[in-house]
Amino acid sequence: MTFAPNPPSRSPRLIKVSTRARLALLLLVAILLAGVSMFRGAGLWLVRPDSPARADVLVVLSGSMPYRAEQAAILFHKGFAPEIWITRPESPAEILASLGIEYSGEEQYNRQVLLHAGVPGQAIRILPEVVENTQQEISEIVPEMRREGKSSALIVTSPEHTRRVRDLWRRLAGKNLTAIVCQAPQDPFDAAHWWRDTRDVFSVCREYLGLLNAWLGLPVRPAAPSSR
Repeated sequence: MTFAPNPPSRSPRLIKVSTRARLALLLLVAILLAGVSMFRGAGLWLVRPDSPARADVLVVLSGSMPYRAEQAAILFHKGFAPEIWITRPESPAEILASLGIEYSGEEQYNRQVLLHAGVPGQAIRILPEVVENTQQEISEIVPEMRREGKSSALIVTSPEHTRRVRDLWRRLAGKNLTAIVCQAPQDPFDAAHWWRDTRDVFSVCREYLGLLNAWLGLPVRPAAPSSR
């Protein structure tokens, strides 16, 4: 009688190595899936608007013209605030003027958008200081509100900018002043597919860098704006 040879048995060491390899592979797959999920959700995470509510003043932050001004006009006509403030961003107006080229500045174009939408001119105010970024905008809005005796502001900005505005307000405004941060839905930012468009990619990168600066205590300071 012949007997078939027994199959070679695997050593406990080989079984242990094989189990570790499977676990490492599963961990790698889990990390990759988590990374993909975080990447895809990076735009959505930035969008954290408040629901519009009654405030003492509406504020149009600079950028994304004309969408923010358009939304501010809509909120004004719905009675959310009796007046609108516009920030004055850094611009090449002075340099262009030296070349004989007229440039009104973004704040003037935003004002024209508001007027076109039926907002009365006496309800529109352009803040005086030239600002370079959101930190400077809030640093101008806050003392202006205190001087005017206002306690709440309905701030209109782009969807991807809402989280950073809220974070900066908490850091810079102190107590007793309320910001209701509202998004402009007219803005074409695609939070769910931000990586498909160079504009959206730039916006997401800028927002995360700005948030990182805020979380670190604002070590990167805005440049002093030039006079106009």
